[in-house]
Amino acid sequence: MCSYEDISKESFELAINLALKKLSSMKMEEICRKSGTSRIDDKSLLIQYMDRPYQVAIFTGEISLKDKKEDVPIKDKILILHYLSQATGTPFTNKLIAYTQLQGGKFYCPAFQKRTLEPILKCFGHQPERLLDVAQTLGGKKATHGDVSVYFDAFPFVRIVIILWQGDEEVPSGGNILFDQNIKDFLSTEDVVVLTEVLIWKLINLTKSSSS
Repeated sequence: MCSYEDISKESFELAINLALKKLSSMKMEEICRKSGTSRIDDKSLLIQYMDRPYQVAIFTGEISLKDKKEDVPIKDKILILHYLSQATGTPFTNKLIAYTQLQGGKFYCPAFQKRTLEPILKCFGHQPERLLDVAQTLGGKKATHGDVSVYFDAFPFVRIVIILWQGDEEVPSGGNILFDQNIKDFLSTEDVVVLTEVLIWKLINLTKSSSS
């Protein structure tokens, strides 16, 4: 499994075009119903992504923050289009699964942990309560797992749960990242890695900006 970092510009464009081709074959009402989004007009919709509203033109792939002029990173664009084109409308199950329970997840788990869990533990492991503070900026809500845990509805039907156990001089800090079981019906295994990585680095960068 390759990461987005390994993909060329041409492959990025191909990924976007494939998603747009699928979206163009669907009715707006179907897209909105299956993805939990709202219709703006016959050509565009509004989606909540990382607790921010984005306008998406489903025929051209143009994506922008509502009422704000701000560039949208290519990773975010692809994730949004993949979510919209693959959404099935499956509601939250309230059953959590690990990355290893996704298709091919066991094979790719070491890379997943290196790209997601290790950075979050390095940043928050010894002061997990800091995670609660910065999580609110991205719409995170307190959960009841571990010493500290938060969950994020990164998309209307995609939930990510970050769990931390505080370390000390004798015991290293620990953690886990879980997902609502329905995530299989919205994103590919690689998309889950990229989405989680994007979320975690947003959290880490928020911590850096607040301490500078």
